[in-house]
Amino acid sequence: MPATEYTTRKKITLGQDNNALTWLLIINAVIFIILNFIKVIYQLGDGDNSTLIESFHKDIVTWFVLPASGSELLYKPFTIITYMFTQVDVLQAISNMLWLWCFGYILQDLAGNNKLIPVYIYGGLAGALIFILSCNFIPTLNLHLNQIAPLTGAGCSVMAVAVATTVMTPNYRIFPLLNGGIPLWVLTLIYIIIDLTTVGSAGLAFSHIAGGLIGFIFIHQLKMGRDIGAWMFSFASWVNDLFNPEKKYNSPKASEKHFYQATRKPFKKTAGFSQERLDDILDKINKEGYNMLSEDEKEFLKKASKEDI
Repeated sequence: MPATEYTTRKKITLGQDNNALTWLLIINAVIFIILNFIKVIYQLGDGDNSTLIESFHKDIVTWFVLPASGSELLYKPFTIITYMFTQVDVLQAISNMLWLWCFGYILQDLAGNNKLIPVYIYGGLAGALIFILSCNFIPTLNLHLNQIAPLTGAGCSVMAVAVATTVMTPNYRIFPLLNGGIPLWVLTLIYIIIDLTTVGSAGLAFSHIAGGLIGFIFIHQLKMGRDIGAWMFSFASWVNDLFNPEKKYNSPKASEKHFYQATRKPFKKTAGFSQERLDDILDKINKEGYNMLSEDEKEFLKKASKEDI
């Protein structure tokens, strides 16, 4: 993608309050810190350290991770959601968050601010479903059901984000100063190999593959004009409006926000370009991503960047 196509885009910075990537990192980090704080408290008790850690996992962690047994899941159904944010192991947490930041930043930049969270959640749900089905219905796995480690961590969700990012922009290159850059698919392939060779069991591997598959499906549907994650943000907005009924009446229009942040008059035309249309295109990029622009809008943005309006 030519560099001139990026010159007028409004980047979503990591500290921005509506940054989906920031919120995912914060949620994972907070749960990690809380669980490890409780773990330290357990280790301060009397007894052998390994026994205390075992008690910690039995009393606390089992209420957050996804069990392999379907019967155990019946009285802990909420773990289908909580497991994808639960990491106790330091190396697992660091690894998952680094990969999430790497792929999530690119996906959010290209597809907009409202695609990352749906991909993350769909990937986690798909991984949970396949994990339960494979552990309970594949004979070789079901035979050792009690020995299978529970599903925990953001692995399935990160796999979905990685595959979705690569499918969204297969020609994207990282480290452009290194002989023109390294294709993103190379990094994704390295990540998949490392992930699938270190998960520990076939059931976990199947769940991560399912996460990657849902990432592919999500972007494929998006390219066909169907956003299967839009309902999540619509529902979140509806819930938010229930507790903030005055919000929809007090929020300024997009044109007004651009006017107060700009030094020029609104809707000023420069060299045949409308500031109003430019603002609308920038809003569309922020919400839906650059790839959702029409060819006419891309051409307008390219010419506007040269005019510096």
